[in-house]
Amino acid sequence: MRHLARTAPALIRACHPQPTLAVTAVATGLAATSGRATDELVLVAAAILAGQLSVGWLNDLVDAGRDATTGRAGKPVAAGQLSRTVVLVGVVVAATGAVLLSLPSGGPATAAHLAALVSAWSYDLGAKSGALSVLPYAVSFALLPAFVVLGLPGAPFPPPWLIVAAALLGAGAHFANVLPDLEDDLATGVRGLPHRLGATGSRVAAAGLALGASVVLVLGPTGAASGVGLLALFIAVLAIAVGLLRALRPGSRSVFQAFLLVAVLDVALLLAGGVSIA
Repeated sequence: MRHLARTAPALIRACHPQPTLAVTAVATGLAATSGRATDELVLVAAAILAGQLSVGWLNDLVDAGRDATTGRAGKPVAAGQLSRTVVLVGVVVAATGAVLLSLPSGGPATAAHLAALVSAWSYDLGAKSGALSVLPYAVSFALLPAFVVLGLPGAPFPPPWLIVAAALLGAGAHFANVLPDLEDDLATGVRGLPHRLGATGSRVAAAGLALGASVVLVLGPTGAASGVGLLALFIAVLAIAVGLLRALRPGSRSVFQAFLLVAVLDVALLLAGGVSIA
């Protein structure tokens, strides 16, 4: 019991809890806009949560050596607070659970979720170091609404505007997430697209992509933009601006946190506006 009490908090820290919970909340919110029953929402949330746990744990497992070299705080695997074997078992169990929990949504939805996870795992396993490092983020985020909508009766394809908005948000999240670690990454040989653009270019890319995603979500659905939608867009722009200003401090993760806020606000926009994503 004492060992479990030490391991559980370390596992939570290693899974990247903020983005894990944010992505789960966003996917569940999208499922709610599609009219899913409560039990179906629970299955969607559980499947997405399991998948995100696998991605977060794999990331910390693969990056443990680099994290130890650069002395990154809050990394239990790199600090020796968490066994690599335990994390590897967690990755396998979570990945298996994500697939099994997706099966009730049907074959097409399960395939979409598995493709999203393979894309995310590819980032962890090396794509992050290449010039196309943004692609796994864009692809994985775009496939999340596909998983949600394809799980509906008849497996309808999600509206293009929703796929585009999700891809833009995912691409922007990549730049926002990497910003605080640019120098440490370069010191350990990681040269993804944000590293090639530099801090200023990455901030501009993150802000532009987040704004673009919000605009698509306001203007994409059929009908005129609602007052709620325009208000959400204003809040999104404000969140991005505040995040960029705070990001001038070395190591600040405020841009990424602003991104998570924008993602949640965008889904709240869909819910409040009664927009159908099917």
